[in-house]
Formats: sequence, structure tokens, C-alpha cells
Amino acid sequence: MKIDAFHYVQLGTAYRGLQPVPDEEVIDLYGGTQHIPLYQMSGFYGKGPSIKQFMDIFSLPEMALLSCVVDHFLGHSLEFDQAHLYKDVTDAIRDVHVKGLMYQWIEQDMEKYILRGDETFAVLSRLVAHGKQLFLITNSPFSFVDKGMRHMVGPDWRQLFDVVIVQADKPSFFTDRRKPFRKLDEKGSLQWDRITRLEKGKIYRQGNLFDFLRLTEWRGPRVLYFGDHLYSDLADLMLRHGWRTGAIIPELEREIRIINTEQYMHSLTWQQALTGLLERMQTYQDAESRQVLAAWVKERQELRCITKALFNPQFGSIFRTFHNPTYFSRRLVRFSDLYMASLSCLLNYRVDFTFYPRRMPLQHEAPLWMDQLCTGCMKTPFLGDMAHIR
Repeated sequence: MKIDAFHYVQLGTAYRGLQPVPDEEVIDLYGGTQHIPLYQMSGFYGKGPSIKQFMDIFSLPEMALLSCVVDHFLGHSLEFDQAHLYKDVTDAIRDVHVKGLMYQWIEQDMEKYILRGDETFAVLSRLVAHGKQLFLITNSPFSFVDKGMRHMVGPDWRQLFDVVIVQADKPSFFTDRRKPFRKLDEKGSLQWDRITRLEKGKIYRQGNLFDFLRLTEWRGPRVLYFGDHLYSDLADLMLRHGWRTGAIIPELEREIRIINTEQYMHSLTWQQALTGLLERMQTYQDAESRQVLAAWVKERQELRCITKALFNPQFGSIFRTFHNPTYFSRRLVRFSDLYMASLSCLLNYRVDFTFYPRRMPLQHEAPLWMDQLCTGCMKTPFLGDMAHIR
């Protein structure tokens, strides 16, 4: 199911297996409300006592497998314990990753699975040419990183980075002081040297952020770190260490394409206008006015469903419920200074370009919000003209 920033389930997005759960049943399951209590919600790293937040690219196969297995069991009237099923599916996904099977499959067809290689090389080269110091911290093993970077950047990829750390074991890399850095030789074998400095062109394994900070002296907002996982990559760095962070959200490209369509803009514009009309005209309680208001309420709900389906028929946008930000969006803006579809988006800007935050109106600062439509080019009619609308 999909949850908004205030812990409410978006009705119409709850599924058991592959079948939608009726709104009435969802409300009944949570004690007569759509609200998920705080104690059940995800903890700091997205895993609560009874709810897990799926929020990265590895979540897609995990969600698909969970849904299909549950659907199979229900369709064949097989009894099962949900906790056992969840653990088995999660372990299976983890094993594919930890045992290296995923790396093997990707290496067999890099053209299919590794995208934007030329653009990535262009970004990295440009940053180095402007005197930036680059570092790579990844949980992947060196053999996979080396093959992937050679495919994208070329055989001299290590010369672009001042520090390269593999099998870092994020997010514990950012919080656990006990694990020292180990150097790897050219064949990827561990060395026994005590690490007193991090050298360019060398490969290091594991380690921890506290030694990294001590050895590099890269601290605070002078550092901009990009990652594609809000918790494993960005949360600790922003909250504990004051780094600037950039989130890579591939789905953003498609979402922006949709919100720029005429259908979306028309749907949202009229939806906003209806909301303003309903809010202003609800004071009229005669029979004819109530009939008009009821028709507007129905039309507004239909428009909300149409707008949702433009993104995904089951769940809608990953950034919004009908009107609120999603729980994912809330965490995204909390843990990232910037977010983009791909690192290559930086090619659209100068290296010294400054991104300024937008001032968003608070509710008490924008009492006439319903008059300001999403396009910025229309306004709802004045009160005197509202009676003539539709």
C-alpha cells in the first residue's frame, strides 16, 4: 500500500497479492481509520516493527515476488504464515545479491543493464577538469565495480577518483567505528598493511566514515555525496555529518514527462478550481446549491482518480498521494539537498552553478491558495461569477 507523509493510507492503493483490498476493509483493519500509528511505521532505516518501506530499485523484484507468491497461495487456498513468507522472500532477494548471482547476470549483458555510461564519464571528467576531488563508496565487490566502470568510463577509470572504497557495508559504514580499511592489490586480494593514508589509484575495502574523515579531512557542506538509497546512502551523512546530499531517483524522468502533458495540466488545473469552488461555495445550503456541490465533489473525485492513473493505475505517483506528498517524498526532502533522475542531469548546469531553495508558502501565508492554479496563468473566477460556472 501507499502511505502519505502524514501516515495515512491512500485508499485504492492497498493490495493483497495482486488483488485490490476494498477501502472499507482497509479502514476496518486499522480500527476505523486510514491512519497508520507511529509505532508501526518505519524506523530510521525504513524498517518498523510491522511495516517495511520499499523505496529503492531492489524493492521492485521483492514487491513483485511477494505479491505473486501471496496471490498464488490465496488463489489455491493454501494456508501460510505471513511472517514466514516475508522472511523467505526477503532472504531469497538478499541471497541473490550477497552470493553474487546478480553481479554475474549483469556482467553477462552490460549493454542491457548498465545505462548512461557516456554521460557518466562526461560528468566525472568535467568535475575533475574543474579541480573537484571525487570519491566512490560502494557496497559492491571490486571485480564488479571494475568491470562496470571499465564498461562506462574506460580502463583508466580509477584516475578519476581520489579515493575508491568497495564492499563498504553501508549504512553501517557511516556509524560503526570498529571496521578498519583494508587495501586490495591489483588482483583484488586483501593486503595486511596498516592504512595511514588513502591514496589515489588504490582500492580499499570496508573501513568506516570516521577514519575516512580523519584521513581525507573532507568535512561538512564542502562535500556533496550522491546516492540512490535515502537510508543506506544519504540519511546519516546529512543528519550526523552535515554533508550536502544528492538523491538519484530514476522514476523522476517519467514523472516529469507526465506532468508536462496537456492532459495532466488540464486535469490538475480543473481539480484545483473545483477545490476552490467547493471551499467557497459550501456556505450555500439550499437544495439547488447542495445538488451542485454534490456534483462537484463527485467530479473532483473522478479527476483525482484520472490524475493518479496517469502515473500508475495501481499506485499513482511515487511523489504524491491525491494531494499530499507521499511518505517517500517526505523522507526524500529530509535527507537530500538535491534530487534528480540521473547524475547526467548535472551536464545541464555550470560546475559553479548555485541551486537556490524555493520558498514554499505555508498554509497561513497563502490564504488564497485556491486562486493560484498549478499553471500560474489562470485564476478561479471571483465569487460573484462562480454561480455561472457549469
